[in-house]
Amino acid sequence: MSAPAPAPGRTRLAALKTYKLYIGGKFPRSESGRYLTARSPTTGEHLANFSHASRKDFRDAVVAARKAQPGWGACSAYLKGQILYRMAEMLESRSDSFVAELQSSTGTDKSSARKEVAASIDRIIYYAGWSDKFQQVFGSVNPVAGPHFNFSTLEPTGVVGIFCPDSPALLGLVSLLVPAIVGGNSTVVLASQKFPLPAISLAEAIATSDVPAGVINLLSGERAELAPHFSTHMDVNAIVDGSGDPSSADILRQGPASNLKRVSLRAAAASADWFDAAANDPYRILDTLETKTTWHPIGV
Repeated sequence: MSAPAPAPGRTRLAALKTYKLYIGGKFPRSESGRYLTARSPTTGEHLANFSHASRKDFRDAVVAARKAQPGWGACSAYLKGQILYRMAEMLESRSDSFVAELQSSTGTDKSSARKEVAASIDRIIYYAGWSDKFQQVFGSVNPVAGPHFNFSTLEPTGVVGIFCPDSPALLGLVSLLVPAIVGGNSTVVLASQKFPLPAISLAEAIATSDVPAGVINLLSGERAELAPHFSTHMDVNAIVDGSGDPSSADILRQGPASNLKRVSLRAAAASADWFDAAANDPYRILDTLETKTTWHPIGV
């Protein structure tokens, strides 16, 4: 039986979008019940409420990432490339909605928004192409004095924490996220604090792609609150900080002084730099990889 039509003269209220966290392939609200407000930077108009992640949310995301990492790391290079390409397909199919959201939530014009979405899609495809190549390029067979082969191969670090820049909100996230996962790591990502909505919408595209649940976990909230937890959590193996926030960078470097996790600072000097070749560097894959060297006797 079909639903009754709205009564004459009554205005239908739209179902407003709610922006949640993305943890373990699901979209929970913050366990704390807190939320933050996103407003248009040009008009001040209320756009949406989004979840304010807590320490418990962060810990849940790390648990999901740790659970997913062994399976993702064991996937073949070919399969990782195909899955990342599928992620680009999902973003391409929703490109118009991302353009509109970038315009409304970050204040950019339509032409710049289209450029950012196109660059984000191209960047995912670019790193997808590296999935079956970086081992040959960055690994090596080492010359040794003795009857042995000596191989250096690359392995994922494990769980990687990522801090995103405020601008460009979408391209900055993609530029930090994809090099980490193409190497077999799982991730816990803190979206732009100032413009989080495009990142949360990207999680919706990821959820409809073939990326296994838990490989990408996305939080929204305040850097100052969550940075100490990223820094000191013993099950986070590396951090990539592209936020450009000096106070966050200091906090993120203090914890690893005792627990020895790797911290890579990847902030750009200007927003436009995220569109340049330097932000498209395959060497960024090495930020979250470890080199394993193996000796093998000749003839065995």
